[in-house]
Formats: sequence, C-alpha cells, structure tokens
Amino acid sequence: MDGSSRWVLHLDMDAFFASVEQLARPTLRGRPVLVGGAGGRGVVAGASYEARVFGARSAMPMHQARAMVGVTAVVLPPRGVVYSEASRRVFAEVREVIPVIEQLSLDEAFGEPVELRGATGREVAEFCASLRDRVRERTGLEASVGAGPGKQVAKIASGMAKPRGHRVIEPAEQLEVLAPLPVRKLWGIGPVAEQRLRATGITTIGELAAISADEAGRLLGSAVGGALHELARGIDNRPVTERAVAKQVSAETTFARDLINRGEVRSAITATGIAAHRRLERDGRGARTVTVKLRRADMSIQSRSTTLAHATSDKDILLGAAHKLAVDPATFGAIRLVGVSYSGLSDSRQEILFPELDASPPLEEAPDVALPARYESDYWPGLDVHHPEHGHGWVQGCGQGVITVRFETRTTGPGPARTFPLAAHALAPADPLASLDWEPLPAAVEQH
Repeated sequence: MDGSSRWVLHLDMDAFFASVEQLARPTLRGRPVLVGGAGGRGVVAGASYEARVFGARSAMPMHQARAMVGVTAVVLPPRGVVYSEASRRVFAEVREVIPVIEQLSLDEAFGEPVELRGATGREVAEFCASLRDRVRERTGLEASVGAGPGKQVAKIASGMAKPRGHRVIEPAEQLEVLAPLPVRKLWGIGPVAEQRLRATGITTIGELAAISADEAGRLLGSAVGGALHELARGIDNRPVTERAVAKQVSAETTFARDLINRGEVRSAITATGIAAHRRLERDGRGARTVTVKLRRADMSIQSRSTTLAHATSDKDILLGAAHKLAVDPATFGAIRLVGVSYSGLSDSRQEILFPELDASPPLEEAPDVALPARYESDYWPGLDVHHPEHGHGWVQGCGQGVITVRFETRTTGPGPARTFPLAAHALAPADPLASLDWEPLPAAVEQH
C-alpha cells in the first residue's frame, strides 16, 4: 500500500453523551451538563463543553466535577439506549458517504474513502468539512474530522480539530507534527510504557522515533516495540476494516504486591470493574453476565461468574454482582491479578427502577438496604416520563411532596416545566428513545 497516496479519516463526535442529552432535551442547550453517576462513587461519563470550561472532564469523580462547575451544573444519569440510537444515526449518515468504516466506539470511527486516493490536501479538507456538515445537518450533532496518511495521524488530527472542526495533516508535515507530542499520544503507549520510556529520557514521539528499532524493542517488548517505533516515524499502513462485534468487555489489573485481605480484594474488584464499565459504556450495550477472574500468587487461575435476570449497563448493579463473586484470601490464597468482564452483551436492556437493591454496598460492611429518599416515588432526576395531556418529558426534581417535569423532545424546542403533587400526578415511566423523536431507521441500515 502506497502510504503517500492514501488518506485515512477519523471522525470523532464532540462531547457525545452530553451533546445527545442537549439534543434530546433542548432546555439543556448552552448549559453545563454532566452525565454519570450522582452517588458517592459516581464518575463523569461525559461533560458538555460548557462544563469543560470549568475543568470538568470524563472519568473524573462526579463530586469533584460538580464542585468545579458549581450550582449551574446539570447532572444526569446515563441513558445508554439513547446514545446507541444516536450513534446508529450518525454512522448511518457516514456510511452514505464512506461505505466501509471501522467503528471504534459509539462516537468515533475511521474511514478510507476510495475517491480520496491521491487527492490533494485541499480536496481532503473539503471532503472532511462536507462530512462534518452532513452529520450536523442530518442529526443535529457536532463532530470533528481529522485526516492523514494513516490511522495514527488521522486520530491525532481529529483531536487537534476539536470542537466542530477539521484538520488535515499531509504526509510531508506528519513528522513535524508528531515529533513534539508526548509519547502517550501514540496508540498502544499506556502509563507503564510511558514510565519505562521516561526513565530513559524519552518523553516525546520524536525522541522515540530517533532511537533504533532494536532499542525500541528492548524498551517496549519485542512484540510491540517495533510497531510503535514505526508509528513514531509516521509509518502506518494498517487498513481500515469493519470491526467484528465484541462478545465481551473486560479489564484486568496485576498488582505489585499480593492482595491478602478481603478489603484489598474488594477495592481491586471495584477499580477493575469500573475500568471495564467504561469500555461497556463506549460499546453502548448492556451486559447480562459478570465474571471475576482471580490469579493466585502461585499463578493458578479461578474464574467465577453470575448471570443477571436482564442485560444492564448500570454500573452499581454490575459492580454489585462482581462483589458477590469475591473471595477471602485467607482461604483462597494471596491474589496477584484481578479481572472483571461483562458478557452476554445486548442492545436490549431492562430499565430497573430500584438499581440500589442490586448495587454494590460500600467498601466497609454492607448495611441493610434502605431506599434513599429520591426513590420514594419511583421517580428520580433524569427519568423519562409521559403525561396523558402534556406528552413526553423528563424529571427535573422530586421532593417535598411534589415532582417537577420538563416536557420537551428533540423536535419541540425548550419546553415548559410543570409541578405535580406526588400523590396525584398521572405520570408514567416512558421510553427514553421518545425524547429523540426520530423515525425508525430503514432495515437495511439496521443491519450494520
């Protein structure tokens, strides 16, 4: 493959989860939105650009993000089924322009348009702008598009284009662009590899490119060192291909010191389970089976699984199931590795009104379960509801004997807020997809 003549594009949706919420709930447009868990261990899954100006970002503890944003923050629970549908819409439009795409997650994908082979940088820029405009006009969502002679450079370019932009990195300039970037920007360089390189004085991509391939192999391992060295030198001939649907998502952690008590195992399952859950959120499906993998100090492995009644993407429920599979090192033996995987993946997820009944208890001793006040009426902030007179809406607040609902969808514009007594409100939980108010996609599109 002639690397000088190919153009790879990387489309990355801007603040996807929060942007979808702002699309479906017009009152939130222009407001700092935080999507994620609101509990004590809640983590930000997505932050709007209005929230990011305060320093809030994904993977940050929710309490920290709320403190940064202040009283104007709007905190919403994730609605995976809504993000999955928005993703299908976005990439259905992309496939109209680029039939073969390699979708990495709900909000990003690679493409290699055949009509751009041998094109000039200006022609590629026009194509990227047109693709970005098409997505915005057809879905109401913003994307950034990067282009380069390979996947690595295209992905870096889309990051430079954010938000709502496009960036083309031409073959002649790619080494100049790559050289000053930190090595963590390279695909496959994680914290351990970064630290290993830093210990030898290598902190930038250019410095990694300057060493020999043999030295890169010694530092990073013979299996991947050579490939990473080539990426640092701008050599990236990996093709764009359709990805197989994942059967599971997982995460593993190997500890420098063996875990020898129940509290350490429980903390390890929590941290590893959260890491796996982030991948599940990016996948966009729910999981029905939870598996905990444990490796003893003697290298023997035991896996324990449990299957839920319904597929779910609720983090606390999945963590709760994982914790029920924990063992006591006093009888099991010292543990050096903990893995958590979620399988039985499905687009169909059962909404659970009382997720805290199955959720993981605190790290200390688990108390008897009691419903928190915000669930006393089966309604909580962010829940989709329907009223026979006012139509579709979402709960803004509930307490003091009343419930406040904002009635709006993607197509209505900002809607009115109405307050009802909890004792007589005529509300019922509704399908979250009604907030998008889209016609079903054609069957041919659904097959992708």
